[in-house]
Amino acid sequence: MNRFTCDVEEATFDERVIARSNATPVVLDIGAEWCSPCRVLTPLLEKLALAYDGRFLLAKVDADENMRIAGRHQAKGFPTVIAYSHGHITDRFHGVQTERFLREFLDRLIRNHHAPSTIDQLALAASTQHTI
Repeated sequence: MNRFTCDVEEATFDERVIARSNATPVVLDIGAEWCSPCRVLTPLLEKLALAYDGRFLLAKVDADENMRIAGRHQAKGFPTVIAYSHGHITDRFHGVQTERFLREFLDRLIRNHHAPSTIDQLALAASTQHTI
């Protein structure tokens, strides 16, 4: 584990995933120790969390120990990976993926997290129309 990766359980979910996703995108990795695809994907996500140097936080959940979190996210297979930004789920995928897929997933998450929302863009456009 590295400084951009944390374990999450029911008691810490709101703080470590929901609240933190307001400042930094959070990637929720739901898996299990017995799951061989999880043993492939999780180390790759940890490596990318370090490589991306804090541009996202990797939050790992052991589904066997945290069935409510897995159920709430409708994780029917493992691994299930869910992107959070500004307190909301923005994307997800299941199963092992290539590093290229993961980088595209992460880049999209980070880009969208930092892009002004449509409401912000409309407000900015309206405010610039009324300047003298």
